[in-house]
Amino acid sequence: MATFALPQRLSKSMKVQLLIKRILWYTFLILLALLCLMPICTLLVNMTRSHGDLSANGFSWWFGNSFAENWDKCFKDVHLPVGTALKNSLIVSTCTAVLTCYFSSLTAYAFNVYRFKFRGLLFTFIMLIMMIPTQVSALGFVTMMRQWKSLNELWPLIIPSIASPVVFFYINQYMESILPFELVEAARVDGCSELGIFHRIVLPLMKPAIAIQFIFTFVGSWNNYFIPALLISKDGQKTLPLIIAAVKSSDPSSFDLGKVYMLVAVSIVPLLIIYLLFSRFIIKGMTEGAVKG
Repeated sequence: MATFALPQRLSKSMKVQLLIKRILWYTFLILLALLCLMPICTLLVNMTRSHGDLSANGFSWWFGNSFAENWDKCFKDVHLPVGTALKNSLIVSTCTAVLTCYFSSLTAYAFNVYRFKFRGLLFTFIMLIMMIPTQVSALGFVTMMRQWKSLNELWPLIIPSIASPVVFFYINQYMESILPFELVEAARVDGCSELGIFHRIVLPLMKPAIAIQFIFTFVGSWNNYFIPALLISKDGQKTLPLIIAAVKSSDPSSFDLGKVYMLVAVSIVPLLIIYLLFSRFIIKGMTEGAVKG
């Protein structure tokens, strides 16, 4: 709990000035926090209101009584496979986050421990790939998936994302600041294999960085709309962003704002769970990875 305790050995006028500054700053931060929470509060309120109420009355500060109705419209509509889309999104996002963090850590371990030929050139090449937007290679990727008869499959959404230069770069920087080479050499002397060193020594040390990148990768994959929209057209294989987009672009006569708000709220819940599970690593990982030595 924040307190306004002032340092000793200050004159009375300086104490008053410092107290006023603190009050102003706390007030500003509270208002900023409320401003950030407003969209979430609006979403929580609107998911309990009916389409008619939302269309007629617009913004409201209080909850409605249509939560159960909106829930049934989302999960009991045979033409709207929300449950299947939620499952598909969980599979794609979890597999993408796990595989991306694992192989990025393995690649960073190789760059930190081994001094092989063209190491600097390869690192530069990976960094150049980081500058290329996904949209540039999308057409070629879709053409390749069509030739492989892999459209309407989930694995094309998972496997290519494993090679993530951004995740590799962050984990590599963190590993440089926290992994002593002497520890690796001592493990080798004790007879531990290279994969054993990676799994038993390096990965435990890298937990904060991996947790942070797991959150970012999971959220990015969960919210990904562009590539799934190009590859997936079958309802049974669609992810949640595709279902939300389909509801938002539906016929005006069947459009339902209450259903849209409910879908958006449902899509946020897994992200909140992932954040709550790994949030304790965020501050620790950023502070330890920011300073080398």
